[in-house]
Amino acid sequence: MTPIAPGKTRVGWIGTGVMGTSMCGHVLAAGYAVSVFNRTQAKLKPLLEKGATAATSPAEVAANSDVVFTIVGYPADVRSVVLGPQGLLSAAKPGSVLVDMTTSQPSLAVQIFQAAQAKGVHAVDAPVSGGDVGAKEARLSIMVGGEPAVAEGLRPLFEAMGKTIVYQGAAGSGQHTKMVNQILIATNMIGVCEALLYAYRAGLNLEQVLQSVGSGAAGSWSLNNLGPRIIANRFEPGFFVEHFLKDMAIALEESRRMGLALPGLALGEQLYRAVAAQGHARDGTHALMLALAQLSGIDWRSRSASGAVSD
Repeated sequence: MTPIAPGKTRVGWIGTGVMGTSMCGHVLAAGYAVSVFNRTQAKLKPLLEKGATAATSPAEVAANSDVVFTIVGYPADVRSVVLGPQGLLSAAKPGSVLVDMTTSQPSLAVQIFQAAQAKGVHAVDAPVSGGDVGAKEARLSIMVGGEPAVAEGLRPLFEAMGKTIVYQGAAGSGQHTKMVNQILIATNMIGVCEALLYAYRAGLNLEQVLQSVGSGAAGSWSLNNLGPRIIANRFEPGFFVEHFLKDMAIALEESRRMGLALPGLALGEQLYRAVAAQGHARDGTHALMLALAQLSGIDWRSRSASGAVSD
């Protein structure tokens, strides 16, 4: 693998959604020439204004790049973008590197690795955690699977986007690690929402409650970053509910394959199905509060200053 350096390494980027736009922006800011593609061309505008070049297909991106990053919606999108007729592998040069940062199936990561290897191309799975805030502030956690030397060679690009970059093992290991992350988030978000519901019904000041519990043993990224959004009725996505449902489905599929019983994850998945059914599939994962509040007859968006029940 050729050493990576600004001004020398040509980077391709596919997927300019909530997180991808910020992540690609950091790569541009680090001095790399970037070719970008997105199904919705209008979403390329912020990156084109920063100096990126638009491509008309994944194949065109691959033909003009030494390293290509993908961060798209679903495993089916990954499969199409990488393995499809006009996909990356149809035009990737021997020695180039494909890096999938989508949260996807570990088995698909292995399939892509093997297909790339057959063409002399390197493939790495490197899903991320940290949401829109982590993407904007280049503080993502990046979980890397693939060949160790290739993963290490990508570090300059990873460091433009994240703060915690950990090599997890062979192909698929990054995706398995991301499943661990999503299992933790699923059950933690239930706790965050239920705790704030309790605080509200008890008549407490929610901001003051966060001050007290956020820095103690109960503190978490979800509580400290999404708790204030929940209180402020800001449910715009840092990460879409519909994408989280996809992730939990992958984790449940993998857990069944491994013979694991994960009842907490199963409960989380069912609650998030309720969130989507209530019309919040395109809201952020913290919109779980809206579904849980409804179970207790609370209209969270139009709640009064205090939910305390008088004697």
